[in-house]
Amino acid sequence: MQSKAKTVKQYLAELPADRREALEAVRAVILKNLPTGYEEGMQYGGIAYYVPHSIYPPGYHCDPKQPLPFAGIASQKHHMSLSLFCIYANEEDQVRFREAWVKSGKRLDMGKSCVRFKKLEDVPLKVIGQAVKRVPVKKFVAHYEAAIMSTTARKKAAAGKKAAAGKKSGKAASKSAKKKAAPKAKRKG
Repeated sequence: MQSKAKTVKQYLAELPADRREALEAVRAVILKNLPTGYEEGMQYGGIAYYVPHSIYPPGYHCDPKQPLPFAGIASQKHHMSLSLFCIYANEEDQVRFREAWVKSGKRLDMGKSCVRFKKLEDVPLKVIGQAVKRVPVKKFVAHYEAAIMSTTARKKAAAGKKAAAGKKSGKAASKSAKKKAAPKAKRKG
């Protein structure tokens, strides 16, 4: 559920009281632990923390007009979410985050980088603070670029294999067509 709010203050004001309280608590922990260089604002219909274009001019590869996303919090239809792009591109940080969450005794409902929760009591705020604090801008950009390069290399390799397979199957189809055509020609003669 993306909001049309232009500011964080507007976004929070439009939420029901229980969700506002939960997201304000998560927001406070993020802001307290957010390394220098990141900025807070609205992005993709929720509260976002990102690397501004002044620090990382290329922006987000999916939409270069957008600054590079680092983390985000939002109220969805059936839950609230915490998106941690800061651990998405770093397997070690992701494992550390998952282990710390589980050690807290709270149930973890998480995809690759998105944690879903229904109430503030479901969230170990200290774990979120540690995850955010652990990733300074330079480290995040380096992991992001490595992940993008890795993905680009995989896509190029896959495209190369597909093109090579296409050439082989094209040659095979051509040979097969010649074999089929050759017997017919002999029969006529």
